[in-house]
Amino acid sequence: MQVSIIDAEAAARLMEPLTALVVKAGEAILAVNRGAMRVDGKQDGSPVTEADLAADHIIADGLAQLARDVPTLSEERTQLASPPFQGSFFLIDPLDGTKEFVAGRDEFTVNLALVTHGVPLLGIVSAPALGLLWRGIVGRGAERVRFDGATIKAAEPIRTRKLPKPGEPWVAAVSRSHGDPQSETFIASRPNAVRKTCGSAVKFGRIAEGSADIYPRFGPTCEWDVGAGCAVVTAAGGKVTDGKGGALLFGQRGDTGFIIPDFIAWGDPQAVGCY
Repeated sequence: MQVSIIDAEAAARLMEPLTALVVKAGEAILAVNRGAMRVDGKQDGSPVTEADLAADHIIADGLAQLARDVPTLSEERTQLASPPFQGSFFLIDPLDGTKEFVAGRDEFTVNLALVTHGVPLLGIVSAPALGLLWRGIVGRGAERVRFDGATIKAAEPIRTRKLPKPGEPWVAAVSRSHGDPQSETFIASRPNAVRKTCGSAVKFGRIAEGSADIYPRFGPTCEWDVGAGCAVVTAAGGKVTDGKGGALLFGQRGDTGFIIPDFIAWGDPQAVGCY
């Protein structure tokens, strides 16, 4: 079987059509009536709605036209995946933060990553209800983009910020729905830690744009929750590691499935050793 490999140059050519596709998926989510929609439960207990499925359908159709030879791994179609992935593949969460969406809040996202050789290369994290997305290609920088409907309004370069100086507070991006004691202990060990509560992958965007320093998660997540944000943070100058500071690999699927046991997103890579 022929293996597709997409490098940074080829990824750059895909960025605009992929952005348009993610924005279109977000429009489909916003078109769903949250007050009347059906909410089902998956085997893992997480919710799924018609909005998740509508966004996934749009992304699947779009990728089939843009890059038919590149395999995909979507949260809503894991049964079609054939890991381990060689070369490049798309990693998709059509609606990250379904609990936020069902609760009527605006911090839910559409996540799309392009992974090459197990490492996220391109990432788009779009928050359609906020009219805001973060995107980047590792080695080529990152941007925060404002949009209205399908119209891109403005794009500005972003970078992560440096490690707080002694005496200055660390700003930690924390989850509204998924707290865990180990993450709290980690945050509490930062000097004068300030918590910035965010939903879904918006937390990666806050790290990438330099409004937060760290985002630790010591509870299990899935690869599609992390891949796009990992690419955006790395492209913006940061780093995403496992809970011990080691590298993360995507699409390999060991005995734990597509689970990432823990991770930390760092605004400043030099902070990785600061435990």
